[in-house]
Amino acid sequence: MPLFPDTIRPDEPRRRRREAPTAPSEPLKDKALEIHRRLCGVYEYPIPYFHSLDPLSELISSLLSHRTRNADSGRAFKALRARWPDWAMVEEAGVAEIEETIRGVTWPELKAPRIKAVLSAVRDRVGSLTLDFLAAMSVDEARGWLEAIPGIGPKTSAAVLSFSTLRMPALPVDSHHHRVAQRTGLIGPKVDVGPSHAVLRAQLPDDWSAQALYDNHEVLMLHGQRVCFHRSPACNRCVLLDICPTGQVREAKAAGRT
Repeated sequence: MPLFPDTIRPDEPRRRRREAPTAPSEPLKDKALEIHRRLCGVYEYPIPYFHSLDPLSELISSLLSHRTRNADSGRAFKALRARWPDWAMVEEAGVAEIEETIRGVTWPELKAPRIKAVLSAVRDRVGSLTLDFLAAMSVDEARGWLEAIPGIGPKTSAAVLSFSTLRMPALPVDSHHHRVAQRTGLIGPKVDVGPSHAVLRAQLPDDWSAQALYDNHEVLMLHGQRVCFHRSPACNRCVLLDICPTGQVREAKAAGRT
């Protein structure tokens, strides 16, 4: 019998319809905690925050980072700040100027007008360019406020609350985090990144601190970057192999070829 019987196996038939998130079972919660415990041991938690940006700046940084390497989005963010040290100046700048400034990111032609639109939406709803007031809201309220702005989804809203100086207990899920969660069976093969935020957060204790949730995101992300690669994951050196159905299937197939 497997250690975590509710794990979704990668070799199960896929349904045609997208899987709807369901309340996690106790075995699945236990597995999420065990994965967290093992990876925290490997990647030496607590992990220092990589940003200390105000929430509006974090929002712009997150928009730039979509489908873009951290180094490239970081350079684009610094270029924006160097050219226009105030977000009001970016709001007034031309789309072509913004696009030229952030040209190192993926899809600058889409991100430039989106940045302007988001800044304008914040001003229209708040009366000024600030998101500091989100600190007075619950996580769910703050995420709902942000996601009401066109172009802001679950990943961006969670990143703003978690990574910025707000330091609120929200759980971001990036592509690496999502891949590890799918392969280990925490989420099914049809659960996309957006819906996975609620599913994966529900598997973790309600009272976890912002740091604990940040650590959870970071260790799963790091594991995806360093071991659980998109292609050819290094299952033979993975600390999760004995509880990872994908790794077990891959290792069994490899053994059958030898």
